[in-house]
Amino acid sequence: MLKIQNLTKTYSGFTALTDINLEVESGERLGLIGPNGSGKTTLINCISGAIRDYDGEIHFNNDKLNTLRAHERTRKGIARSFQIPKPFSSMTVKQNLLIPLEFAAGQSKLDRMSLEDQADEIIEELGLSDKSNELTLGLTQIEMRKLELARAMAAKPKLLISDEAMAGLSSSEVDDILRILIDLNDRTKISIIMIEHIMRAVMGFSDRIVCLDAGRIIANATPSEVIGNPAVEKAYLGE
Repeated sequence: MLKIQNLTKTYSGFTALTDINLEVESGERLGLIGPNGSGKTTLINCISGAIRDYDGEIHFNNDKLNTLRAHERTRKGIARSFQIPKPFSSMTVKQNLLIPLEFAAGQSKLDRMSLEDQADEIIEELGLSDKSNELTLGLTQIEMRKLELARAMAAKPKLLISDEAMAGLSSSEVDDILRILIDLNDRTKISIIMIEHIMRAVMGFSDRIVCLDAGRIIANATPSEVIGNPAVEKAYLGE
């Protein structure tokens, strides 16, 4: 589904990514890990279109994405959540979902009721039904993280990139988000890339884990193989 070839990104002489070659299969659950500054955010920004001035190629379902802007890549089927949620604070939870739902509908003639039904379905799946008609200003941290995922899901992605959706959450809240992502993958078979520092969550979620360090892939294997990789241990713990 996703194929990245020789992806390199530099900033004024600093190389953030070097010759990244990576493929993600349809329906796969991929964990993306690495210490701070390893290039994870740069990589997903290149995939999603927030960054377009890179060397190399990114293909999605055989379409080359390099020249496409972020909203055009979303139309192709790539959606992401952000580590710091920024919903429309003057709108209700449901209204926040209607915007990406209308965008995802494109030129199809879905009526307003159909869109609202879809919003209600996503809200129920995320456990936010009792907050549907409330403004987002009153949401708790875990509810904001769920809304951020809901907005990404409302764009009807074939590939969902979850960017540290569990950061700062309690153990039970981490389990709640983990369950949502696994259920989503099981039910819809969309591919999910999870960027996360909570290792038990990554281990429990991923079919495969890719570890970045200093802008290079240093491991790409099953969770058990990656966690036992000396290069990964060195990247996190040092010599």
